[in-house]
Amino acid sequence: MMIVLLILAGKLILIQGLDVGNMAQAAEDQRTVVQKLPAVRGKIVDSKGHVLAESIIRYDITVAQNNLAEVKDFSRTEVDPKTGDKVKATYTVDEGLAQLAKVLDLNYADVKKNATGTANFNYIARDVSPLVEKQVAELGIPGIYPQAITKRVYPMGAVGGPLVGFLDADGNPLAGIEQTMNKQLTGVDGKRTFQAGKNGIIIPTAPVRTEPAVDGQTVTLTIDQDLQYYAQQAAQQQKEQYSADWASITVIEAKTGKVVALADSDSYDPNNVGASAVANIGSRTVSSVVEPGSTSKIMTAAALVQEGLATPMSQYLVPPTLNIGGQNFSDSFVHGTEKRTLAGIIADSMNTGTVMAGSKLSLEQYYNYMRKFGVGEKTGIPLPGESPGILANWQNWDGRQRYTVLFGQGVAQTPLQTTMIFQTIANNGVRLKPALIESFTHADGTVDQVAQAPGVEVVSPATAQAARDMLEGVVTMTDYKVVNVPGYRTGGKTGTSEAPADNGVGFDGYTSSFIGMAPMDDPRYVVGITVQRPKGSIYGVTQGYTFNQVMGQVLRSNDVPPSTTPAVKPAKFYE
Repeated sequence: MMIVLLILAGKLILIQGLDVGNMAQAAEDQRTVVQKLPAVRGKIVDSKGHVLAESIIRYDITVAQNNLAEVKDFSRTEVDPKTGDKVKATYTVDEGLAQLAKVLDLNYADVKKNATGTANFNYIARDVSPLVEKQVAELGIPGIYPQAITKRVYPMGAVGGPLVGFLDADGNPLAGIEQTMNKQLTGVDGKRTFQAGKNGIIIPTAPVRTEPAVDGQTVTLTIDQDLQYYAQQAAQQQKEQYSADWASITVIEAKTGKVVALADSDSYDPNNVGASAVANIGSRTVSSVVEPGSTSKIMTAAALVQEGLATPMSQYLVPPTLNIGGQNFSDSFVHGTEKRTLAGIIADSMNTGTVMAGSKLSLEQYYNYMRKFGVGEKTGIPLPGESPGILANWQNWDGRQRYTVLFGQGVAQTPLQTTMIFQTIANNGVRLKPALIESFTHADGTVDQVAQAPGVEVVSPATAQAARDMLEGVVTMTDYKVVNVPGYRTGGKTGTSEAPADNGVGFDGYTSSFIGMAPMDDPRYVVGITVQRPKGSIYGVTQGYTFNQVMGQVLRSNDVPPSTTPAVKPAKFYE
């Protein structure tokens, strides 16, 4: 007995006399509650500050059933409606739950069921407003804890949907800027540490330690919300008018590479992604590859001028059909042998003349120009799923492909890549990276502007000017006047090519496009339009009117001064 008593006494001395700190710490740890203070995810806004994506604070109402089960009644301080004095009011748990059900506008029986049990966590209600959370907190029911959450909303719906992207139910980014800029948008959570008794009531005399959350950065895009909406409507109209698979419209600021609008038909609403077909998730403008067709002819012409092998007025005796290297080429219209200038060949989009002129370039030369213009590589736009396109090495070009690449067949590009080729020509021969991010604004208000990436000089300013003259000639020398924007000189190039079948065997339909710029005396903007597999006659499909409307809206919205110089009209034929 003495030995047992000595052991017990020694243990008592060890605990109460020598291990006081650890026991106290253990007790404090049992009472300590750590509440997460979630950081608010940063906003995504357009170039004018219009909100495209933001997070709002909401609350889940939770219960620690085991804590609530030990409470018979509870008290709270209320204001007497008759005297205005503060009084202490006591309620049973059932009365408190009835009050809670009323505040949440829920059935009392359901609230009672969810609050009853032995679990230390369960939901009473999800996604309630801050006002309701405040009313719940004022009830002071032990074991009932509001839990702050954030909810992502997209005020403009489908406007820029494929650009903005969306989050899944767990808050994970799955597309668009939400995905590529997730690091900047995500903040750092804070926490509040306090002590609570066994019944879940906060101990008022215990210290409360708070580490505030740091909210995510606001990402400002280069796009203009209004022009984005306008371009999306125009793309949708093109798709529906021609019963096409899809259509896209891209608007680029020529001198900066800024993306003013990047529009896809069937743009999805990030608030309700499930309502859209899986095929429409993402931007086809950056992910779908198509043969550019005759829009590439201006690249061939620019390479010839840069190498000193031609000028816009170079002369070519163009036959009705051309046989070269064992390959036959013809044009989309019937003609005899004609005395054509290079500008005239581009104006009427002649395959025969383009091959005659372009054959003066070696295969390696032209391949290198295509690479310098950005063909076969990603543009670097900060969107997921961008395709580099398809460009085989010149050494692997077969007997026909060595000629078809000169007029945009046997090569595949995204609509954005093709538009950036024209940006290069509009920008005096300097190719820029398409910019989609304007700036990042930190939670403390500090703004980090995104510097323009250095450009690549593809051709000289003189060559670029010659190419622009030929693009303007497409308008002034033909009946394609529909692209004319009143008061502004315009230029551009049509393109038509065969569309590969979805099963990879042969071709199924065609791709129709138009890329243009304005004003030609000082190009400010480039607009690229692509329509995939339009139905009906190939000759009945045109993007000219749509270009006219979109470019006109862009020029007027940005207060671009009208042209003050006469339009260029190169000679189509020579004597």
